Amino acid sequence: MCLFVGVSQTIFTRIMALKSAKAIWDYVEKEYAVDERICSMQVLNLMREFELQRMKEFETVKDYKDKLLGIANKIRLLGGDFVDSRIVENVLVTVSERYEASIVSLKNTNDLSKITLVELVHALQAQEQRRLMREDRVVEGALQAKHHDSRNSRKKNFKKNQLASNKNDANNQNKGKVKRKNYPPCQHCGKMGHPPFKCWRILDAKCSKCNQLGHEVVICKSKF
Repeated sequence: MCLFVGVSQTIFTRIMALKSAKAIWDYVEKEYAVDERICSMQVLNLMREFELQRMKEFETVKDYKDKLLGIANKIRLLGGDFVDSRIVENVLVTVSERYEASIVSLKNTNDLSKITLVELVHALQAQEQRRLMREDRVVEGALQAKHHDSRNSRKKNFKKNQLASNKNDANNQNKGKVKRKNYPPCQHCGKMGHPPFKCWRILDAKCSKCNQLGHEVVICKSKF
């Protein structure tokens, strides 16, 4: 029962038909035991993979350190001898150029052969945080300037449109006044602002509501 519970689902389907713990143990040992020759080949492949690692531009220091540590721990599990100083050397050589200032500062103040992986990672992370803070301030300042410019532009356009609208209203009012002044008093109603042929009070007009002469149906009293 302990062997059944301790294996994965894939292995369980292979050993579920076996009747004794000895048979299960023999099968698992035969299936998954790795000899020394295979272990040494795996160690060599992992060492080659470790040496070919390079830090990408989008990677952070923590992500790159975790990736290198993962490969180093696999080598240690297979029985290989792997010290942290090799990880430190790899990080110093393969990190991105943006961390060059921190590496030069560490070289001037400390002996790089004695620096630990934790100290190196903390120094690189400090520079990374400062760079991110500067980029955030630059982006924030650019956004504020853009917002300020767009706000001023909207204000200018609003004032310009308002002045144009007021000017058009004044022109329309002046045109209306000029038109009204151009018309003499109407001979039918005595009012200004319209020609006589548009007047509702015309002597020969006949109302269709009350059938009387002298006005149109628009101003007929019987309509209301």
